Amino acid sequence: MNEETGTRKGPEPREAAMDARGAAVIMQQARERAGSELRVRRPLLFVTWGLVLLIGYGAMWLSVRGQRPYDAPAWPTLLLAFLLLLVALIITAQVVDWAASGVGGRSQMQRGIFALAVAAGFAALEVEKSAVASLGASRPVQAVLGIAAPPLAAGLAFVATSALAGRLNWARLILGLWLLAVAAAGAWGGPVTALAVCALAGGGGVLLMAVIEPRLPRS
Repeated sequence: MNEETGTRKGPEPREAAMDARGAAVIMQQARERAGSELRVRRPLLFVTWGLVLLIGYGAMWLSVRGQRPYDAPAWPTLLLAFLLLLVALIITAQVVDWAASGVGGRSQMQRGIFALAVAAGFAALEVEKSAVASLGASRPVQAVLGIAAPPLAAGLAFVATSALAGRLNWARLILGLWLLAVAAAGAWGGPVTALAVCALAGGGGVLLMAVIEPRLPRS
């Protein structure tokens, strides 16, 4: 009678291959589900950021319309814009977390990079404004830089990422080009005009994308 050795054989090569294929299928399904859920919730993101531009820039514009010469937006409107930005970032992070639930690793890294990019971008903007001020730039020039920089950066990011993975994302491309046009056109009219253009054209354009995006072709 044979005695048991107490050891177990490892999985057969065929079983290991099946397990690897099964894991790959599960990961692919998770990525597809994340992409599908993010597409469904993308209009929510457009509405959120459209309102941030419309209300945030709009409030600052209303506070400077009668300034002769230009000084700066009233501090309550600056605080309102900051709070709106903070709420929008929280909503964006929550939507991405919903879509990416069950998908770890790379998705978590992407969320971290997004947060780092936002923080670093605003820090760099403040440094640039200080540098321009130290070179003797007037207050309106500093204001135009601060007003136009966010839509300009967002537009560049949307255009640059519109063809990732070899597929053209029409929503990103169109919105990116529109934001670039908004930033460029608004800067020519001075700070008061720039605030109005960013509020009405920028915010209105992003809100309109919430309606247009679901009807755009997917390449």
